[in-house]
Amino acid sequence: MDISVYRPGELTAADRAAWTALQSKAHLHGAPELANPFLSPEFALAVGRCRRGVRIAVVREGGEPAAFFPYQRSTVGVGRAVGLGLSDCQGVVHRPGFTWDAEELLRACGLAVWEFDHLAEGQTPFAAHVTGTFPSPVMDLEQGYEAYLGRLRAGSPKFVRSTFAKERRLGRAVGEVRYVHDERDPGVLRTLMAWKSAQYRRTGRSDRFAHPWITRLVHQLFHTRTDSFAGQLSVLYADGKPAAAHFGLRSERVLTCWFPAYDPAFAKFSPGLLLHLHMAEEGAADGIAYLDLGRGQKQYKDSLKTREISVSEGWVTRRHPVALGHRARRAPVRAVRNTVLARPELFEPADKLLKRMGKFRSGGQVTDTTTKK
Repeated sequence: MDISVYRPGELTAADRAAWTALQSKAHLHGAPELANPFLSPEFALAVGRCRRGVRIAVVREGGEPAAFFPYQRSTVGVGRAVGLGLSDCQGVVHRPGFTWDAEELLRACGLAVWEFDHLAEGQTPFAAHVTGTFPSPVMDLEQGYEAYLGRLRAGSPKFVRSTFAKERRLGRAVGEVRYVHDERDPGVLRTLMAWKSAQYRRTGRSDRFAHPWITRLVHQLFHTRTDSFAGQLSVLYADGKPAAAHFGLRSERVLTCWFPAYDPAFAKFSPGLLLHLHMAEEGAADGIAYLDLGRGQKQYKDSLKTREISVSEGWVTRRHPVALGHRARRAPVRAVRNTVLARPELFEPADKLLKRMGKFRSGGQVTDTTTKK
């Protein structure tokens, strides 16, 4: 393979355009997973401005780009998916029919190991290195919003009816309910991040926004807008005040559900569910094929999903001592986490313990506004 490796700032405009074109046409070639905005050049470049070690390998055939492989690399050759722990879709963006040798790719990138936790479907050369595959629920809008609602009603008519009834009650109790699909006010983004930080603390989770680089990344993506990519803030207002908000990434056909949260004062009206239904309606009108709710079992995801896609985790390794050491350190932690998440008899006590710890830390009552991330 003809492989060149670039720092983010070295990638040419022509290569970026070729990368975007591969994503734009992916659904036409039976690979819709490659259209995910987490696989876009904009996301890789944004992470590269906030974190060291981001690189992009470009594989060429006949002098033309055939595949793009974004990754992060440590000084000793430990590789990770770009934004590992934040990114919900990872892998190689490639032209139809292209294949690659996994070890040869790592060797060209100077990697002893490459770790992933949301590998996209269809990454066949990496299949032998997968250690687990997990469902990622989706709100399917391919046939339009009304068809999506029809599938929801068929599965749970009471859920749809009661959720929209809550929106009417919210309007009567508080004031006019208004939805903005693409809010450009950075002040509302800050409100969302404050809600999310409070939620993390209440539920005993690590506060992502306590890490300055994640805050910088979200702000950068909020201000990133092209014809094929945008950081999108969606907001449900009640009487002119934000009741629920979501920040995610949008490509031409996929909207990823990334950071949702709501004001706990409105909890009884299920503003998060209402927000997602409005996102689906406006997204369908804007050409979005599906909302990716992300890996992880949550009640609200089960209520909203109409199908699932799959993502995988694992390590691509070469015969190298660095690879052996990295996997030996990481594998036990990942195995324990997955076991707890997969077994309700383990997850529920652990979740309650985390919330109790969060309550003591915050000094207040625990209100479970747990959503994705």
